[in-house]
Order: sequence, then C-alpha cells, then structure tokens
Amino acid sequence: MKILPPITPSRAALAALAALAAGAACVQPHAPPPAEPHQEAPAPTAAQAAPPAPRFDKIPRLDFNRIAVELDLPLFWIADRNSSGAVEPDEVSGLWHHTTAPAWVASGAFTPEFTSAYAAMTRIKAEGHPRAGLDDAEKRRRDAVLAELAAGRPSLLRSDFRGASAEDRAIVGHLLKVAELIEQLHAKQLGSAGMADKIPPDDPASRALFWRNQGPWCEQPRSRNEPSCSALPSKPPPVTGVYPARLQQDKKLCAALEARRDQQALLAPFTVVVEQGGALKAVPYSEAYKPEMEAVSRELKAAAEAIQSPGEAAFKAYLLAASQAFLDNGWELADEPWAKMNAENSAWYLRVGPDETYWEPCNRKAGFHMSFARINQESLTWQKKLDPVKADMEAAFAQLAGAPYKARKVAFHLPDFIDVLVNAGDSRAATGGTAGQSLPNWGRVATEGRGRTVAMVNLLHDDDSRAALREATASLFCKSTMESVSLERPVATLGTVLHEAAHNLGPAQGYKVKGKTDSEIYGGPLASMLEELKAQTGALFFTGWLVQQGVLDPALARMSEARDVIWALGQVGQGMHTAGGEPRPYGQLAAIQLGSLLDAGALGFHRGEVAANGTDKGCFAIQADKLPAAAEALARTVLGIKARGDKAGALRLRDTYVEQEGAWKGLRGVIEERMQRMPLGSVVYAIEM
Repeated sequence: MKILPPITPSRAALAALAALAAGAACVQPHAPPPAEPHQEAPAPTAAQAAPPAPRFDKIPRLDFNRIAVELDLPLFWIADRNSSGAVEPDEVSGLWHHTTAPAWVASGAFTPEFTSAYAAMTRIKAEGHPRAGLDDAEKRRRDAVLAELAAGRPSLLRSDFRGASAEDRAIVGHLLKVAELIEQLHAKQLGSAGMADKIPPDDPASRALFWRNQGPWCEQPRSRNEPSCSALPSKPPPVTGVYPARLQQDKKLCAALEARRDQQALLAPFTVVVEQGGALKAVPYSEAYKPEMEAVSRELKAAAEAIQSPGEAAFKAYLLAASQAFLDNGWELADEPWAKMNAENSAWYLRVGPDETYWEPCNRKAGFHMSFARINQESLTWQKKLDPVKADMEAAFAQLAGAPYKARKVAFHLPDFIDVLVNAGDSRAATGGTAGQSLPNWGRVATEGRGRTVAMVNLLHDDDSRAALREATASLFCKSTMESVSLERPVATLGTVLHEAAHNLGPAQGYKVKGKTDSEIYGGPLASMLEELKAQTGALFFTGWLVQQGVLDPALARMSEARDVIWALGQVGQGMHTAGGEPRPYGQLAAIQLGSLLDAGALGFHRGEVAANGTDKGCFAIQADKLPAAAEALARTVLGIKARGDKAGALRLRDTYVEQEGAWKGLRGVIEERMQRMPLGSVVYAIEM
C-alpha cells in the first residue's frame, strides 16, 4: 500500500466534497444582505443580533461515523454527550490517517472544512453515493466496496498529549513518523505498495477500503469472496512481496519451498526470497527494504535522543537497539533491552520490527509492525497473583502433555497491560485486533523464557463495540446463559492474560521433537493454528485450575469462561478460510474448541428454544459444571500432539471439526449467519498533540 503524502484535504479532497455537497441542505448561517451603496448599514438591534449557530442534526451518530469512512474523511463523532441529537464542536476528533486531518474545530466552533464535509455527508445520507456515468460492472464494484466498509464499525482509540511534557510530545511525534514508515514497509511485504495510485479519483470509499485493509482486497466474511469486491477496477489478486510473483502462481509454493534442501535459509523469517538467474536467494530485510529501514532507524534514534528523564533509561536503550536492528537485521540483539522493559521501569510500551507470520500464505516471514502504547499499571495486580504459581502452571501443562515433554524452569513475564496509542503495519487489523501478544518468536530471549507478554486492554471496549457484541451474543445464547454474561473489561482481560501465559508454557517456542521445530513438523499454517489452539485452550483450562488453587474467584472464572466461548463464536462466525483459501488459524482453532465442548456436553444447542434476544430460534447454553473437565480433556489432546510432534493427530483433530460434514458444520452455519449481522469493530486512532 502506498501511504499518500501527508496533505490537508483542503484542496482536491475538499473540492470533491464541495461538489458532493452541491444541492445539499444548507448548514451554514445565511450572511446578511450587503448594505446599499453610499449608505451606512443600520446598527443591529437586540432582535437582529447574530443568527443562532447552525444545528448539525441531520445525521445520527453511527451513520455520521459510517459515512465519514465512506468519504475517506479523518473525522469521528465521539459521543452525543448531551443527548442533543446534534454533533457539536467538543464531540469530534480528527484521526490518524493517510491524509492529515484539517482543523475541524477552531476557537470552540466548527470550521468551514467541517461544514463542507457535513454538507457532503448529508447529501450521501439522503441520496446515496453518485453512480451516474458508471457501467454496471463498476457500479457493482463500488457497491461491494460499501458493503465491505459497512461490515466494520469505527471504534475509536483517543490519546491526548496536548498537556504533556515537551519530552513526551517529542517521543510521540517521532514514533508517529515511524508508524507511517512501518505502514510503507508492510505494504511492500503485502505487495500493495503503489496500487493506491490506480483508485478512481471520484471514489473515496475505495480509498478508505485501501487504507483500512492495507491493500485493495476485501477481507470481511460476506464480501471477501465476492468477485466484484476490490478497491481497484482491475481487481488484482493478492501477490505477496516476500516471494517471487512467478512462483506464487503455484498453489503448492509453500510445500515446494519446505521440501528444498535450502529451505531453512529461504524460509528464514527476516528475509525476502528473490529470483536471480533462475536461482532462489534469501535477501535480508535490511537490504531488501534499505531506504525505509534507514528512515525508521533515524526516527527511532531521534526519539531516543529526545529522552532526558532518568526514569526512561530502559526505553531509551530499546529505542537505540531497535534503531540499529533496522540497519543490520540484528533483531535478536534488540530483543535483549526490549525484554528488560516492564511496567515498573517505563511508562511506555513499544514493539517495532518484524514479528508475526500469520499474514502471508506460508506463515514463515515476519511482518513489520509497530505497537505503541502507555503502560497500564493494573497489570501489576495480576502479575502478583500469578507469579507465585507460574512453575505450578508449567507442571500442570507438562502432566497433560505427557512424554517426551518434561516440565522446565519457566521465567517468562506475565502480561503487562497496555493502552494502545497506535498500531501500524501487521498490528493494524482491518477489523478486530490482537488482544494480546507474546514475543519474540525466535532467538535466545524466546527459547530462554525471557520474552514479554502484553494484553492490549483498551481495544474494542468502547460503548458501541460492547453494545454490538451484546446484541450478537443474545442472538446465539439461551436466556439462562446470557444472564451470566459480562462484557466488562476485567472479564475479557483475564482470558487474554491466561492465553498469553499459556504461550510460554508446555511445548513452546524452541521446543523440538527429534530435532525438528513445529513449522518443520507440521508446516507453517498448521503449526500456527496448533500453537494458538494450545494457548486458547490453556486459557480455558487454567481458569478452572486457578479456582482449584484458590487464586481465582469462582464467579469471575465462570464469567471468563463464558467470555472465551463468546470469543470462539465470533471467530467461527468469520469463517474457516481467507478469501485466498488460506486457513484462518483463529477460526479453525475456535471450531475445534467449540466442537469438542459440544461433544463433551459442556456446550449444548437447544433447537426448540428461543435465543435471549427473543427472536432467533435455537440457542447455545453453557453447562458450567462440565466445562472444566472438557477443557482439560482438550488440553490433554492438543498438548500431547505438540509434545509428540504428532502431525497425523493434528490433521485428524482439524479435519474432525473443520473439514468434515455433519451436524457441527450445520451449527457453524448458524453461528456465521448470526455473527455476521454485527459489524466488527474497526479501530481508528486519534492522537491529539
């Protein structure tokens, strides 16, 4: 994806908005008529005082935010704080975007840029998007783009640094520039760099889709397989930038690379595979993306130099190490100072570089990303609770895994809670988001259990997101189960904490069977799914286990278990495969988890009972007394497969709940239909400086 230069849309973009606004109801106050020549205008009386400020009440708030996306406007209506039904100056925010937001408000009043934008939005609300002069194929494409956008509801993360120290403002300024560069780097990896230039100039919705999806391809369950859905009229297929385009015409590319003698070099995570003279060669990221890497390095170094506070020495050390890694590909060296940061020695959280592999079809190449956040001190409470039992948790996992796995000394950090300021690159999802992360995935810090784990506790916890999730949940749960559901943040956070902790327990990073790693045994996609299944099943298992140890309140445990089931329903609702046919790790693991809970009687589907919303017939009920034993049985199966390197067992488990026809597949269809009624949260960011 090409990141457009940071321009204020007051010329071309706002000219287009003015054209859209033509004919719309006037929202600006009428100017008084000019005075007659050579006459003095009479002084206004009290009754003739300035006309009242216009009322911007033509568009309900959720429609306002939806249409702002469709017009590619970096604008968000935060809340109708006074329940007036009208948007007011203190209720809006500009967004971090591929264009710089204009000043929507000045001196406590809306600017002409806002009134022009609002007029255009009012016209779209009344008449829809213009289609005159377009052929039928282009009309279908643009309608599909709108459907893709509508499947994601904007969810705001807002950070205010207007009163912050000069040091903090300088740090944020440099790291926002890093975020823009990370977007460019990941666009090259995705193969979408430069494509935005081909979007029709009168098609802001396609520009918005391209920005949100980091490319022209549609991702939402109902539109990703729609042939017309693309931000570009040419509808290019996805071709990643980390393997030669010619080789990607072969659907068996990944298997072919894994079968080569030089597969370890070619599939190394921090390289790009290129073709030279008919031979394949792995080129380090620092060479393949040299201009962008050098630019990131400069900004990271500048951020480090802005730090004068002795209390941020750990953060400064990481910034300098990461700056060097962007020059020499030395990511493992940068992991050392990063692992030394925690909630007690820095107010900041930053992870920048290449890490996760789920974004590409072979699940081998690390995607560039950035997560920048403030540390939330609430994490210290959970760390104090769980730190004393980490060794016991490992012993419990080892017992479930069985031979040849043996319990080991674990020294990982329990999750730090972070409030995200901005995610970029591979961390910025079109909809939804990563609730937690355990890194690094390679190197000594990972194999020695010294990695860091975080829970992103402010993602998708706005009122709009929770209301939509409650509505979707009520369409699937029976009334008795719905009565025990809590969507409050502490409940959701517990599952994330235990999921990320479980990544560091049992057969984890670096574990080998007969000298082979997970990826070498199972292949990248299956290995990724198994590891996430281990972690999510571990979260469900440890919830009950911690109650037995006296660490966790039983009532909170039951609510957390229900929240984990809701998460699984949401993942199944998005389907088992991507638009390109690649497996969705989270969707497939959720199908295995829910299917096994149904088989164990811990989850039931009552066909004749009306769901909690009073409308849908057929609903799921959790049998809380059976759930801990069912979670333990599934954990034993999954951990045993990983401990033995049992590829045949992994395939059987996947095929039973993902591929085979039967009653469970029919219920998956019910889940998909009801969950897909709910627009998924699409995180947007406002950083006020």
